[in-house]
Amino acid sequence: MKLYTKTKNNITLLKEVPFKLEKDIQNLFESQLSELVGLKLVKSEFTIKNKRIDTLAFDPQNKAFIIIEYKRSKSNSVVDQGFTYLNLMLENKADFIVEYNESCKDSIQRKDVDWSQTRVIFVSTSFTENQKLATNFKDIAIELYEVKQYEGEIIAINPIKKSSSATSIQPLTEKDEAIKNVTREIKVYSEEDHLANKSEEITELYEAYKDAILNLADNIEIQARKDYIAFKKNSNIADITIQRKGLKMWINLKKDNLDDPKKITRDVSETGHWGNGDYELLITDTDNLEYIMSLVKQAI
Repeated sequence: MKLYTKTKNNITLLKEVPFKLEKDIQNLFESQLSELVGLKLVKSEFTIKNKRIDTLAFDPQNKAFIIIEYKRSKSNSVVDQGFTYLNLMLENKADFIVEYNESCKDSIQRKDVDWSQTRVIFVSTSFTENQKLATNFKDIAIELYEVKQYEGEIIAINPIKKSSSATSIQPLTEKDEAIKNVTREIKVYSEEDHLANKSEEITELYEAYKDAILNLADNIEIQARKDYIAFKKNSNIADITIQRKGLKMWINLKKDNLDDPKKITRDVSETGHWGNGDYELLITDTDNLEYIMSLVKQAI
């Protein structure tokens, strides 16, 4: 990616400023973990069973632990290391609970954690094509983030997206016991999982709202989670759960921050709900599609 600064008559290419140490990348991420990836820092340099985890984090939206590793070397296999850490966590759940309770101001129990949503994030200035291909499975709980810094204190973060043709890792699990153990417990969800066994009418309804949200701005990403499908631009904009007779949508704004003159949303700020944000609405048709998009756009 090339970045430029613009003046009145021309543009100037920004020079990349390489990170001197792997630790510099770690310090950057840990100091801005919530802003960069929406996670809560639990422990830096967490050691368990003679293995050191660079950053142990917690995903408050999905109630899951996240392991973050930082790399300047391009030679190591991210898949082997990733599954080693995932297997380590699943075999030592109590240790992770204890560390959270000792390091954070609040406390959790094992039942409060959704272990199926555990994942590993690798952060590097760049990844090789082999590393990208090795993680290009639609159901692998390993994510890659490229980070670069430029003159003028500019930082660029680029999540490596899986291709639309990414296949399942399941056929490979029979050959590797560690991978088999992890994939048995950890589940990476897709849009197809949420649309399974839904009627053609509901599928078309979801596709209509999906297309409309994606058209609101450039670079809106779709992330399927256990209970909903998230639409994100930096942070969540809206979340959708596909139900048997319609859609349930949450708009990611805090109470009193949404202008809804038609009053079609419901305040769920003090009610348990799956998605993010304090506004919920039920959708059964496209009659209010344009108006609903005017609400969603307020969260961008």
